[in-house]
Amino acid sequence: MYMLNILVFMIMFFSGMVVFSSKRKHLLLMLLSLEFIILSLYMLLFYYLSMFNYEYYFSMLFLTFCVCESVLGLSILVSLIRTHGNDFFFSMNLLC
Repeated sequence: MYMLNILVFMIMFFSGMVVFSSKRKHLLLMLLSLEFIILSLYMLLFYYLSMFNYEYYFSMLFLTFCVCESVLGLSILVSLIRTHGNDFFFSMNLLC
C-alpha cells in the first residue's frame, strides 16, 4: 500500500514538472505548477516521516519556507502586472 502512495506522489511531482516546463509563457501558471510540485513533495515528506514515526518538525520548517517562496512569487507577479500590464514573459524588455 505504501508503494502505491509513493508512486502517486512521484506521478504528481513529474506531472508538475511537465506543466512547469511546458507553460513558460505565463508567470501565474508557472507559480501554480511550482506550488503543485511543492505540495507533492510535502505529501511525500509527511508520508515518509509518518511511516518511520519521526517528528514532524522538519515538515513545519518545510511549509514555512514554501510559504515564503510563494509570497515572493506572488509579489513578483503583482509588480510585473503593475509595470507591464500582463504576466507574459515575452512582453518584458530587459533594456528598459
